[in-house]
Amino acid sequence: ALLLLLSPAGLGKPTARQERARPGAAQHEDQPGFQYDHEAFLGKEEARSFDQLSPEESRERLGKIVDRIDDNKDGYLTTEELKNWIKRVQKRYIYENVAKVWKDYDLNKDNKIAWEEYKQATYGYYL
Repeated sequence: ALLLLLSPAGLGKPTARQERARPGAAQHEDQPGFQYDHEAFLGKEEARSFDQLSPEESRERLGKIVDRIDDNKDGYLTTEELKNWIKRVQKRYIYENVAKVWKDYDLNKDNKIAWEEYKQATYGYYL
């Protein structure tokens, strides 16, 4: 047994870690909710930028995000930490979307949206 451990095969570099999956299980990307999950976890704009990255760059950036999610810095993610992260991402998306849409609805740029402005921005070409 000792000879086997000391043989060149036993002294070689460790092999790359292989992803574990149940035999016959579909890859996550193939599931219908993948894009939704991607956006919920990263935010819409960040998800778009991730779509343009190589797998290596994507893993590196995702690792940095996971470090930000780990609130207590124990090296593990809890369900609560993940829920809090998704809530923060969704809240940020909502605020950004409201700010972007506000400009379209506030036609006279007085930082208020009157009912007439809303109707015009929403149904203008129908009225």
